[in-house]
Amino acid sequence: MAEQKNNSKEVIDTSSEVAEQTFSNVKSWLPDFILPYWDKLQDQPMLLMLLTLFLGYSVAKVVQWIFKKTASRITDKTKNNYDNRFIGIISKLIFSIIFFGSLVLAIEAYQFEHSIDTALKRIVISILIISIMITVWKGAKVVLEALSHNRKRFTFVEERTIPLLNIATQLLMIGTASYLLILLWGKDPTAWLASAGVIGIAIGFAAKDTLANLFAGFFIVADSPYKLGDYIVLDTGERGEVSHVGIRSTRIMTRDDVEVTVPNSVMGNAKIVNESGGPSEKTRIRLPVAVAYESDLRQVTDVLVDVARQNESVAKMPEPRVRAKLFAASGVDFQLQFWIDKPELRGRITHDMILAIHQRFREEAIEIPYSKQDLYIKRLETESE
Repeated sequence: MAEQKNNSKEVIDTSSEVAEQTFSNVKSWLPDFILPYWDKLQDQPMLLMLLTLFLGYSVAKVVQWIFKKTASRITDKTKNNYDNRFIGIISKLIFSIIFFGSLVLAIEAYQFEHSIDTALKRIVISILIISIMITVWKGAKVVLEALSHNRKRFTFVEERTIPLLNIATQLLMIGTASYLLILLWGKDPTAWLASAGVIGIAIGFAAKDTLANLFAGFFIVADSPYKLGDYIVLDTGERGEVSHVGIRSTRIMTRDDVEVTVPNSVMGNAKIVNESGGPSEKTRIRLPVAVAYESDLRQVTDVLVDVARQNESVAKMPEPRVRAKLFAASGVDFQLQFWIDKPELRGRITHDMILAIHQRFREEAIEIPYSKQDLYIKRLETESE
């Protein structure tokens, strides 16, 4: 414990010394040709401070304008607007760094008392760190959006993964900025990290279900068993289109226009049939059809294939086909196999096919077997006869 306290104290002293050296050497930021003018104007601190602010603001604006004009010549050749947005964010970052640096010089020029001088400089640099964090935050979001539209090279960065990656970037930025602020103000970061660890453990126990959904949402995004717009069937019977993939839950829009929200922890452990998955979104329907034994089976096969081909909702490729399956009790069981473009059309197309097959069977005099019994009455001869 004593050794740990000594190490913590050394960290605090080291960070304080670095901050003091940085603040005391502010004049070293200036070019050599400006130092003589700086020394002459130190007798009038208010004038020197105002002049420093004015020059700092002017230089920041000029550098920002030059950067935007130079970069715009390159970005004008591209078709998207992501690079223009990114350049706008970088230009604001350049302005902030130069202007806040001039603000620190202005505080140095006014010659405050040592304690006030150090506190003001720390406040200004703290604001600069927060400004840089927000700017990088916005820039990372633009980069993620740009990468999501280039799916040929960056398959992991998709529209549905942007919220997750954006949150991870935000947490990284907040953590880095907090660490720098703690060092800037001469505090021991290890004590804060230890406190954060204890608080994190307490929050983990209190919100274990929420954290389970968060981690499950991350693995769903990484493993990608389904995506937005896919038609899935859960092992509990829910069937519908994926309308939202969030960090906490997944939403499914059923054929009844009812949205079902399922926690990601449940989705992560469920058996999911993705009917839109595979090399194509097309789905095959297997429609059972039975005919009487007296029917011409070749004719039945030709009629079923013809009915499937005449339906515009049935895919032309692969072609529909018929398979004889079983000699049943009342007739021969066939299976008509055909493909549809969208799995959500299964119910409507099956309905249309049953009506069409029934109509054609009546026209072709093909009997559909049904359960029936023949009753034979045998008359017995009596002795009187």
